[in-house]
Amino acid sequence: MKRLSVIALGLMASACAVGPDYAPPSTPGGSVATGGFAEAQANAAVSQAPLPDAWWRLYDDPAIDRLVTEALTYNTDVRQAAANLRRARAVLSEARGARLPTTDLSAQYTRSRTGGNSINAQGFGVPGGTTIPSFENDLFSLGFDASYELDLFGRVGRSIEAANADTASAAAQLDAARTSVAAETARAYAQVCSNSAQAIVARDTIRLQQQTVDLTRRLFEAGRGQRRDLERATALLAQTEADLPGLEAERRAALYALATLTGKPPAEIDAVAAACTTPPRVAEVLPVGDGAALIARRPDVRAAERQLAADTARIGVATAALYPNISLLGGVNLTSVAADNLIDDDSFGFSLGPLISWSFPNVTAARARIRQSEATAEGSLAAFDGVVLTALREVEQALARYAGELTRNRALVRAERASSEAARLSKLRFDYGAESFLQLIESEQERAQNRAALAASNAVLSDAQVTLFKALGGGWADAPEPVRRESAG
Repeated sequence: MKRLSVIALGLMASACAVGPDYAPPSTPGGSVATGGFAEAQANAAVSQAPLPDAWWRLYDDPAIDRLVTEALTYNTDVRQAAANLRRARAVLSEARGARLPTTDLSAQYTRSRTGGNSINAQGFGVPGGTTIPSFENDLFSLGFDASYELDLFGRVGRSIEAANADTASAAAQLDAARTSVAAETARAYAQVCSNSAQAIVARDTIRLQQQTVDLTRRLFEAGRGQRRDLERATALLAQTEADLPGLEAERRAALYALATLTGKPPAEIDAVAAACTTPPRVAEVLPVGDGAALIARRPDVRAAERQLAADTARIGVATAALYPNISLLGGVNLTSVAADNLIDDDSFGFSLGPLISWSFPNVTAARARIRQSEATAEGSLAAFDGVVLTALREVEQALARYAGELTRNRALVRAERASSEAARLSKLRFDYGAESFLQLIESEQERAQNRAALAASNAVLSDAQVTLFKALGGGWADAPEPVRRESAG
């Protein structure tokens, strides 16, 4: 027994893990400070200050803070990702269990009867014609069996390595779900507010255009106007009226989406969000960090890298099948026909020895599985490169679009202010009789059009900010534990 222990320790000391050792791949690209960032920074839109974890608090809006917190707590996608993480941790625990001996404990009692005829028929009777009578007996047995795999070629170690990486990938996928849910919640809230603001401007425009139609009709009926002017004014009014139902429908749709994102039925509309009429917007320069921070922060990049690590480790698991599998087997048992002497030396038995199994010389299937694992790892490396490039592209695109819309928005602000001043002056001139009512209406309509264009730009700008925050990959740190929302009923 001591000899077997020495042999086992020697084998374990000389063990080595087959298959490639994982090394993190270099990232294609590596800096966000190009193209879109340079343009946005030059436009005083962003800075390289670190992105805060809870980026939605930059809006300084209690409603957004509350809604995002609810979404991170009750959203079904987040809950599902959290369940997947718990499953991955359980698989990791199972893989680590292979480091320990496999044990079986048994206890058995048997009452049996042996018929005399079955014994005598086999010629075991007593000489002289005497037969052996039937008899009954008890059998008591206790047993303990154990087996331990000597991980000489790293099959168990590589399996644990793969399970560890799978767990980290699942954790990153949970963070990715949180990032997406936080951004989509803020986006849905911004859409509600933007559509409400645009609807208010549309109603104001409809009121002014209705006044124009009424005035044009009176002039036409009095013989001082043309029918063409009346038809054009009526067409403009109808076009604006046609826009209003679409804005209201999109507002309701965003409210339904917001309810679902926070784990509620669509009909449970959030009252605070429904009352919002001003799109949220971060007035300060947006902190976006740098390229290295982006790669480290994006959960999808971390998930892809950990998936690559797991698939690389599985090459080692497949390679280990080319070599012998050696296990130490042992067992002890107590067996007796009587319970009172079960714990005796004469009831004791044991077995101990190695078991060697080896699929040799036919290793065709094992080599095929190695090639499968290698191809899977190559695909995971390509996926990792693609995720990194996509992350950089999304940030650059978001920066460029945000910077462009911010410039456009500033121009529209100037236009709206100028048209508002022109309308004010036109009203003063109308009050003193220096302008006609038609001229006043035209000034008001120009102001309304500029207000509508600015409201639409504000909506695009709010959406562009959320898109940029989502591309930067923040919002998952220190998130609440996801739970199922209890029904209000």
